[in-house]
Amino acid sequence: MGVNTRSQRVADRIQIELSEIIQKELKDPRHGFITLTRVEVADDLRSAKIFVSTLENDDLEPTLDTLDRAKGFLRTEIGRRIRLRHVPELHFRPDRSAVEAIRVARLLHELERGGGAGGEAEDA
Repeated sequence: MGVNTRSQRVADRIQIELSEIIQKELKDPRHGFITLTRVEVADDLRSAKIFVSTLENDDLEPTLDTLDRAKGFLRTEIGRRIRLRHVPELHFRPDRSAVEAIRVARLLHELERGGGAGGEAEDA
């Protein structure tokens, strides 16, 4: 089995707890509605990549800056809620997959409306 089940369980729990902390306890008016789309925890449980998306996905930088500034608070809260020998270092990353999915859906819809067959090949 290629997946480390312990690291996956920890990742799932971190995602749940961080979502709740951000929603209920992070008091920063600069961030909008934040969604944690995925968490990947290293096999040694020392670091975690948290993938973030927002409703305003065009510019995730302010949201990532807010989360980076709150990293100490967030790690402390994770440590209180999850019993771990070492609380993973948090690394926030943008997740633009929802934006890409919408873009692809629009392209497919345009192809469908335009007939799709007999047209010129698209440069991509």
